[in-house]
Amino acid sequence: MSQPLLQVKDLHTYFNVEGQRAWACAGVSFDVMPGEFLGIVGESGSGKSVTALSIMRLIPDPPGRIDSGEVVFDGRDLLQLPLNEMRRVRGRDIAMIFQEPMTSLNPVLNIGRQVMEAVVLHEKLSREESRNRVIEVLEQVGIPDAGKRLKDYPHQFSGGMRQRVMIAMALICKPRLLIADEPTTALDVTIQAQILELMADLQNQREGSATILITHDLAVVAESCDRVIVMYGGRIQEVASTRDIFQEPLHPYTKGLMGSIPQEDSKGKPLFAIQGNVPAILDFPPGCRFCSRCELVEDRCRSEEPPLVDLGGGRAVRCHLVEKLPSNAEAEEAAP
Repeated sequence: MSQPLLQVKDLHTYFNVEGQRAWACAGVSFDVMPGEFLGIVGESGSGKSVTALSIMRLIPDPPGRIDSGEVVFDGRDLLQLPLNEMRRVRGRDIAMIFQEPMTSLNPVLNIGRQVMEAVVLHEKLSREESRNRVIEVLEQVGIPDAGKRLKDYPHQFSGGMRQRVMIAMALICKPRLLIADEPTTALDVTIQAQILELMADLQNQREGSATILITHDLAVVAESCDRVIVMYGGRIQEVASTRDIFQEPLHPYTKGLMGSIPQEDSKGKPLFAIQGNVPAILDFPPGCRFCSRCELVEDRCRSEEPPLVDLGGGRAVRCHLVEKLPSNAEAEEAAP
């Protein structure tokens, strides 16, 4: 069996909020295998982006800090690397597509210079070769007349076009691990499909590479991902193959997410909604972080944090009631 490309072990990241430590990433552990397309899903504030930024060591300090844990990539713990070595890893070995293109792009540098930066830093190419590489990757992500737009600035691009520039910046050095944080949010469905196909093609071109896709769009997960991690309250709540997550979700939170997807026979019916709201980061209950919104809550759920239980076959779930949770098949049999 091949070794994981990335191992995240007991990762803890907090932010100082009102004089207290707010744990946005609390004991997160998972592996990413070579050739894998891993999805991470959950509501806003569940810890998805903080986990990704922690892997890249891009947590703003202050107010945030990676407190403990390991992020092992290619046999090295990235959290222990000197900053100059970590800079060599970013862009070349691990690249990230950021969620907010307008705030991630430098407004005073033209697009060509920003996309070319990674090539100049990591690869020994001539200026002409670098320019041609930039034009090629910009065309791949769907920017028309790419050669004529190299001297344009971010404000001259639409939101969708800026998102494509961010994707080009991440893909240009063909990294071994790509972390994509909501990479297709500002794109229409046609371009979204093209970008996902491009990401998959580039992964296939580099043997042993992998992708982490962070998204709210469960349809994108169903189409693209091999395995899914469900996060809530800074913790992993469920891990399973994409097939198992969609056919037989186990955690009540995962069931709620799946239940909110519109179905063919749901026309004219109200969509299912998980009750309540995500608690403020300093107000999570001492027990299960989902207990304030769970319809199956018991007394111990409010006081005891459930462990993440390995069920075998690549499945894991964090719930006291895991042995009592009905499968989809049992639920259908019990229905009148």
